[in-house]
Amino acid sequence: MSEQHAQYTKLVGLLDERGATYRVIEHEAEGATEAVSALRGNTLEQAAKCIVVMVKIGKKTKRYVLAVVPGDRRVDLNALKALLGGTYAGFATQELAERLSGSVSGTILPFSFDPELELVVDPALLEHEEIFFNAARLDRSLALRTADYREIAGPRTEAISQ
Repeated sequence: MSEQHAQYTKLVGLLDERGATYRVIEHEAEGATEAVSALRGNTLEQAAKCIVVMVKIGKKTKRYVLAVVPGDRRVDLNALKALLGGTYAGFATQELAERLSGSVSGTILPFSFDPELELVVDPALLEHEEIFFNAARLDRSLALRTADYREIAGPRTEAISQ
C-alpha cells in the first residue's frame, strides 16, 4: 500500500472510530483547490486549503505549522510569524511538507499525525456546516461535518488568512 493510501486509510479509520459524519467523493485526479472544488461541487469558502509553513524562532529553532485556510484565501505568513513569535515564516519545501504531512502536495489533509506539525485553522473555514478536502489522494475527497472536524482534529483556531 502506498504511503498516500495509508494516510487515507488512517484518516477514514479515525473518522469511523470517532463516529464522524462524512461523505467520500470520487473525482478526476486534481490537486488545485479551484479545479477540485468545481469537480466536487463545493464553494471555495468550504474548501480546506492545507499548507505547511516553516517558522524560524531565533537563530536555531524552527517550528512547522499545518496552516488550513478557506480555498478563496491565502495563508498570511506574517500572521503565523507573529502567532509563534517568529523572526521569519515561509512555505516549507515540497519534500519537507510531504514528509511531515505524509501526503503528496495537493492532497495534504487538514489533520496532523506528526507531533512536529502544529495544526492551525483559520476560523473562516469553520463557519460552514461541512468542509471539503482531498483525502491524501488526488482522486478522492471528503466532505466532513465541521463540528466533527473540530472535535477530532482539535485544531488551534487563529486568523491566519488574507
